[in-house]
Amino acid sequence: MTAPASAPPLLLPLSRRPQAPHAPHAVLVHPGGGGLSPYTPLAVRLARRGGVSGIRARGLFTGERPDTAIDAMTERYLPLLAGLPRRPDLLVGWSMGGVLAWELGARLAATGPAPAVVMIDSFTRRDEFRTAAQRDDVVGRIMRSVHARVAHRDQPWAEATAHAHVTASGRHRVTSAHPGPALLMACASPHRRTQVERWTRLSARLRTRELDCGHFDVFGRKALPAVLAHLDEFLTGQRNRTAEPLGGQR
Repeated sequence: MTAPASAPPLLLPLSRRPQAPHAPHAVLVHPGGGGLSPYTPLAVRLARRGGVSGIRARGLFTGERPDTAIDAMTERYLPLLAGLPRRPDLLVGWSMGGVLAWELGARLAATGPAPAVVMIDSFTRRDEFRTAAQRDDVVGRIMRSVHARVAHRDQPWAEATAHAHVTASGRHRVTSAHPGPALLMACASPHRRTQVERWTRLSARLRTRELDCGHFDVFGRKALPAVLAHLDEFLTGQRNRTAEPLGGQR
């Protein structure tokens, strides 16, 4: 089913500032729930270095059907990146968005320079999404964080999309290796050690930083300064390693 004409495109510009032809370009990939609103502070920070775009999910508007598999989302989003002014050098995502950023980065690396990937508390697998009660709890948290201000008329679409994404996350297993530079910010949880170990097996260039907050608190007033500081440190380190654009070396 195609999206109605009134629905915005999946790939959205988040930085309106004119960019030089060779300026770097970052893409923010939606978390579970499909919206981009939590990423506002990231978009503002990344706009200082170049262009910024965001990918929203299908399912948020009347007539759209949400994807229920990470692979389906990856296949849908990969062609969108070809329409950007230049190949993205940085992919960023929180939670499921980080998984999508990783999978897209691995696909891009197969055809050209490997982009950098930043994952904010993402997991290679979500074994804890086993029961209906666990999935419903996560959906409720997504609705309070990603869709906190959604209009009442859009509530059913947002909730259906959140359910679809929790299902997708529970089924997916990341097995793709990524040759580019990567950063994982891992929140405080009993799963953090395993989380880091699993990502480390897939990347020789992975850096990890810890966040002293819960998964749904990463963009809160207390945790956000640390998130932005880790992002700045990572990007500065990449610039210092090469005179080429970020991700320009394999």
